[in-house]
Amino acid sequence: MPQAHDLSLQGRVVAVAADPGHNFSKPLQDRIVLVEGHGVEGDAHAGPFVRHRYLARRRPGLPNLRQVHLIPSELFASLSDAGFEVGELGENITTAGLDLERMPLGTLIELGPTAIVELTGLRTPCVLIDRFHPGLKQQVLSSAETGPPFKSGVLGVVRAGGMVAAGDTARARPPSSSFRPLPAV
Repeated sequence: MPQAHDLSLQGRVVAVAADPGHNFSKPLQDRIVLVEGHGVEGDAHAGPFVRHRYLARRRPGLPNLRQVHLIPSELFASLSDAGFEVGELGENITTAGLDLERMPLGTLIELGPTAIVELTGLRTPCVLIDRFHPGLKQQVLSSAETGPPFKSGVLGVVRAGGMVAAGDTARARPPSSSFRPLPAV
């Protein structure tokens, strides 16, 4: 398992997206606004309580640990190499240069001048991913014994609000406590 000091801690924002509906793909935006304790302004997954459709039906009072979905652009290159032409997977923020899925639980991702997202877990790929592109779910499952079990991005909560746009810096600040890999959320 890599240590926090083995990971690249500096990257950039490649794209941002938001959608008020629960659609698989989110339209790209010039910029999005992150709201502390709430998520992406105008996005279907924003709010203090769980908004994921499956979880919200069963446990609507759960805290929302899925306010923001971040995905590394390197995943799309990897999928393309495997024959999958996928340009998005429902993410709010696409980054480059950060190995997000290997960051420890509680890592703070500083985005642009003021926004901060705390990582709460790995995004678990569901059956919808195969409806979007047959065979894609198997492609994002990891067969490696070390490293994350999924490669479909990470989820987080907004700890400090602000505007985020493509071209902004993305800096990772791992927690000072011992390394704990991200759980599936």
